Amino acid sequence: MSSERLAALLDEYTELERQLADPAIHADQATARRVGRRFAELAPVHKAAGELAQARADLAAARELAGEDAAFAIEADAIAATVPELEARLAELLIPRDPHDAKDVIVEIKAGEGGEESALFAGDLLRMYLRYAERRGWQVEILDAQDSDLGGVKDVSLAVKSRGVPDGGNGVWSRLKWEGGVHRVQRVPVTESQGRIHTSAAGVLVLPEAEDVEVSIDPNELRIDVFRSSGPGGQSVNTTDSAVRITHLPTGIVVSCQNEKSQLQNREQALRILRARLLAAAQEQADAAASDARRSQVRTVDRSERIRTYNFPQNRITDHRIGYTAYNLDLALAGELDGVLDALAEADRAARLAGDTELARR
Repeated sequence: MSSERLAALLDEYTELERQLADPAIHADQATARRVGRRFAELAPVHKAAGELAQARADLAAARELAGEDAAFAIEADAIAATVPELEARLAELLIPRDPHDAKDVIVEIKAGEGGEESALFAGDLLRMYLRYAERRGWQVEILDAQDSDLGGVKDVSLAVKSRGVPDGGNGVWSRLKWEGGVHRVQRVPVTESQGRIHTSAAGVLVLPEAEDVEVSIDPNELRIDVFRSSGPGGQSVNTTDSAVRITHLPTGIVVSCQNEKSQLQNREQALRILRARLLAAAQEQADAAASDARRSQVRTVDRSERIRTYNFPQNRITDHRIGYTAYNLDLALAGELDGVLDALAEADRAARLAGDTELARR
């Protein structure tokens, strides 16, 4: 393990502890939340280092006393047996982790190939994530949604937040980052009269939500258009120019929101999504420059570019990146996603221990 890295992290932990003890920091909730998240992320390192240091000190003392009392030799042997395990645990904690793990996320779900059936499946994915968030005690806010005629969704954006400071720095991103990509469904659509199994797909994009201090947006680089909202929403939504489309001119990124009745509210929601997309784009550029690209999320909703398949006739869910298969699709769609997410997290942990920072995708 790197003694220099450990010393640096322990120094950072001490400094963060000092900052949190200062009442002044709580006047700025955004700063307090950011510092609290990082402090929680380093807490397991601090604890493991303390336990290892204590074990080594106890071992030295027991060995010193063993010359006078044989009982201490037995104790020394018992303590010595725990040291390698403590060293291994600390070494694992010192492996560089995803810097966004403590963050909240913005999830975008888009219907793809398959027409109305794809929109219905996108709606199934939305409900799956809503149920999973409820199980985890997370807060969910629908930022924008475009419904389809049969009750599905063509496009939906939602913000998912943890309540308070996540334990160990394991926030929403640490769980949902695996969901980005194309999700394929195989089933008999409600629109199919002859009972044939069809394949369609929906795309999921997961972005760590950016804080204002991380992404600076120059208002002069934005083109903001307003238009009349479409779809359900009542008179005040459909008869006024309350919908907002924001184009970030330097990158060409376009975000639109029309859920809210107020043009100002839609503008703020669109800016939240834009910040998250700009943060993700900046991260990708930095990773490419360092030749250490993060796990890419599939940009096109093409059935052949799938990360996961949901087979209804077999009640099967398969994640193609790690070869995970389970026959509990009904439970997964009801929000019981920990099985596949734990398997993905374990595969990533094993890869990082082996020195590979990218989880292999099939």
